[in-house]
Amino acid sequence: MKQVFFAVLSAATILLAAQGAKAQTNLQVFYDLGSDRQCVTTTLEGFYNDNWGNTFFFVDHDYPVSKDQNDHINGTYWEIARCFNFWQDSPLNFLSLQLEYNGGAYRGYDIKHAYLAGLDFFLHSADFRNTFNFKFLYKYIANGQKNVPLQFTFVWGMQDLFGLKGLRFSGFADFWGEKHTLFADHKGAISPTESSFVFISEPQLWYNVGQHFGVQNLNIGGELELSYDFGSSKGFWARPCLGVKWVF
Repeated sequence: MKQVFFAVLSAATILLAAQGAKAQTNLQVFYDLGSDRQCVTTTLEGFYNDNWGNTFFFVDHDYPVSKDQNDHINGTYWEIARCFNFWQDSPLNFLSLQLEYNGGAYRGYDIKHAYLAGLDFFLHSADFRNTFNFKFLYKYIANGQKNVPLQFTFVWGMQDLFGLKGLRFSGFADFWGEKHTLFADHKGAISPTESSFVFISEPQLWYNVGQHFGVQNLNIGGELELSYDFGSSKGFWARPCLGVKWVF
């Protein structure tokens, strides 16, 4: 657990140093309750608006908690997306052009580089408490095989859910085409099986508990990872996580 503490401390130090910029940044720390995971994950996430559009990124690190696992980070993954919108004062301000990169490594296996480009459609309520993004993206996976080189993404954020101040429901859902091999199901190892599509969604629920004692930055909650044929796991999986989030 020492690695987790120092990783969180280092990330917090870096973020505090960056407070001079107008940044919306948060650090999430999860304990994964999935029977095939049982690890701690830190997520460093940022979203930034400017006159040309917006930038979003996140970086995940997985840390083992079992004595049977290696004494180092098990996996790392990151995404960065840039939406270009030079026409923010026009009737088409809801439409952006998006470029994105994904990549990483998990338990010694490289996650193939993925490059995406396409359109982002932004919708929101009148008070901007509820926001929705629909993305239609061409997806190129390095050395990857695919039936349909497209990804469809839905991103949402709902603030003060059910009228409860500080309760936020957010997340994303991705669906894309990719030929890949599955090696395990809920019963364990299986004969290698081919799949052509991937689905993953991570709905999150956070409550701003810090508002009750003068620390608006502190949130508690978690997420539920829902997936189908994601990674090397066959079929549908639901992996719950408990977490804390600090908003900088």
